[in-house]
Amino acid sequence: MEKFPLSRLISAAILAASFTSRAAQAQAPDQNMWIPNGPVFAIATSGNTVYLGGDFTYVGPNTGSFVGVDAKTATPGPDWPRINGVVDCIAADADGGWYVGGAFTTVGGVARANLAKIRADMTIDEWDPGSDNVVLCLAVSGSTVYAGGGFTRIGGQDRNWIASLDARTGEATSWNPDADLFVQTLAVSGSTVYAGGGFTRIGGQTRRFVAALDVASGLATPWDPGANSTVYSLALHDSTVYAGGYFHIIGGQPRNRIAALDAATGQVRAWNPGANGSVSEVLTLAVSGSTVYAGGVFTRIGEQSRNNLAALDAASGLATSWNPGADDFVMSLVANGSNVYVGGQFTNAGGLSRRHLAAIDIATGGATPWNPGAGAPVLALAVSGSTVFVGGIFSSVGGETRSHIAALDGNSGRATRWNPGSNDLVLALAASGSAVYAGGDFTTIGGQSRSRIAALDAASGLATAWNPEATSSVTTIVVRGSTVYTGGNFQRIGGQDRSDIAALDARSGLATAWNPKANELVRTIAVSGTTIYVGGEFTQIGNQDRGGIAALDVETGLATEWNPEGTGAVRCIEPAGLTVYVGGEFGRIGGQRRIAIAALDARTGQATSWNPNSNSSVRALTRIGSIVYAAGDFETIGGQPRRFLAALDARTGLATNWNPGPAFGVACLAVQGAAVYAGGFYANYGLEGIFGFAAFPSAHAANVKLVPPADLESGQRTPSLAFALSSPMPNPMTTRALLAYSVPSLAHVRLVLLDVRGREVARLADGQVEAGRHTVTIEASSLSAGLYFAHLQSGDVDLVRRVAVLK
Repeated sequence: MEKFPLSRLISAAILAASFTSRAAQAQAPDQNMWIPNGPVFAIATSGNTVYLGGDFTYVGPNTGSFVGVDAKTATPGPDWPRINGVVDCIAADADGGWYVGGAFTTVGGVARANLAKIRADMTIDEWDPGSDNVVLCLAVSGSTVYAGGGFTRIGGQDRNWIASLDARTGEATSWNPDADLFVQTLAVSGSTVYAGGGFTRIGGQTRRFVAALDVASGLATPWDPGANSTVYSLALHDSTVYAGGYFHIIGGQPRNRIAALDAATGQVRAWNPGANGSVSEVLTLAVSGSTVYAGGVFTRIGEQSRNNLAALDAASGLATSWNPGADDFVMSLVANGSNVYVGGQFTNAGGLSRRHLAAIDIATGGATPWNPGAGAPVLALAVSGSTVFVGGIFSSVGGETRSHIAALDGNSGRATRWNPGSNDLVLALAASGSAVYAGGDFTTIGGQSRSRIAALDAASGLATAWNPEATSSVTTIVVRGSTVYTGGNFQRIGGQDRSDIAALDARSGLATAWNPKANELVRTIAVSGTTIYVGGEFTQIGNQDRGGIAALDVETGLATEWNPEGTGAVRCIEPAGLTVYVGGEFGRIGGQRRIAIAALDARTGQATSWNPNSNSSVRALTRIGSIVYAAGDFETIGGQPRRFLAALDARTGLATNWNPGPAFGVACLAVQGAAVYAGGFYANYGLEGIFGFAAFPSAHAANVKLVPPADLESGQRTPSLAFALSSPMPNPMTTRALLAYSVPSLAHVRLVLLDVRGREVARLADGQVEAGRHTVTIEASSLSAGLYFAHLQSGDVDLVRRVAVLK
């Protein structure tokens, strides 16, 4: 198998991606709430402020993955219809509107499969060719729209990887070059369509990675430079076709990643900038006058040191003095007026902090003040008048850098100025008075060295003097009076040996004498009167054997007689009077069969008759009045299909008709006023792209009703499941990703991660698993940047998903 380079990994990774569209729902997310660019693992509220902790680096407005940005103010336009997936390419129509292609299912809530047209007035055109897979490139010529990508059907016809579409009807024309692998770039000149990509046959002829096609017949012309690897970008200027990619030979001549070809003969010109680096590629090209701008992954080009971005003399091929530099790969370029607009993976360009998007002065090479910022890589750029159009993998443009921790205004939804900044995951938050307590994996936060736990000033975001110094992860924090209870997998905290659980003085940060000593991870703590409820993965705590759940005396730290004895991890506990609601990964608790969720008698520890019967993990619970909000990885709960978030009747356990339906697992919850804040994994909520966090109108503030249970037999729901393997979230990943799979019955499952040569690089699961939905984590720390495959096998079942790692 050919080595798949670190190039447009985002595009390659979504060739097999699937997206699920759903009907509009009454509990739509609040579109004014800013969103992060990664998972949220902790939420805390205080007054009108919502604090978030997790694995993100940015928060911003929910623009979707295509937006017009003012070229002067850097403000994103508020009315562009949101696209719910990835936008890979943009092409202007003849009337001021835009064709957009990528991997998405809706545009502004209207169904569109990977290809759409947005009019100049920001409305969605009826043009709807529909593509069965990703569209990677577009070119418009007169009444024809040329498309390339990973599809095999488009415009109502079978078309392999390349097609031409009627610009009025969206129907595929008879033009059918029939490529044998993906088409990544297209350019049209007169009677010729130039194509580049991963193909080796197109237009009825052998053509390696680059070809010229007749605009009438679709057949390959005699023009045949031939490259020895993928071509990712083509740019036309006068009689020259500039090509960039992963090749090092083209037209029979050595040309490292970049070349100039005669547009008539295909012969390679003497022009030879040569891009180099440990993994060098030229991913994007733009020509303006006598200058060829090149972006990609390189450290040297045109005989000069240039980091990922350069200007080359169109005559000599030498790099000019223009040298902005970008600290990560560049994927899109547009030269316009006095600026070169640049998009990609970088966070620094032109000598200034610029998140994935920058305007570089065409004269000086320095970044201009224009700085909208994007939450994730920018893949496509176009300029029209005073607007810069941006497409990519992001869901937000125009936000703020926030490293693992942020505060949002509950009214406006915008980020406040509070910005402690953490150097690693924030897994727990608790707001109390003038302090916000944070726990996680960090070693610096709030401008100070703080090992895994800190108190932050609620006004300034600076770390206070409070400094307990945990030796490992802190996963839960609860504040009661002058005591801060905390759990995790540490062995020392507050200056004392404390195994996974401790009580800290809220003034000094020192550990109190309270010392239950858990033997494994503590995930959750809840306080009710004189009892401290604790859940996790331990089997011993408070000097007693306790299976994942215990009640501890607030004075002595000893376990009380209360002993529900769960059979799996307990992730969340919600005491409510004489009832203790619990969620997790257990199959039995309180002496009864209870799947992932239960209500326990606060006196005896026995399970009550309340039995929503979730079909997978419950990660968070909150009771407000007669409603118990539940969140996790489930797809059925309370006798109804409910995807990852539900409102259950506190008396019967039945699901209400409240049904927001986020598209991936929810890890944390908070209810404040009339809003339910849900945080979780890099995900797509409802119809619009909202990643990691959303605010929904609450069930208790609305007129919710119980829904009669469906498919119940003897009080147990038997969900209809099939073998399935999700796309990882996030994908591409930088640190870690969650991979979900489901099995219909008890089965042996083998789930491994393979590199592009088919070698196993990680074993994620290998053994018997019960029926239901399961999740595993892919860690990027031991992986190199590149493309991988998650491979699930069970009997005759053989499922594969692509995984992209960016570093």
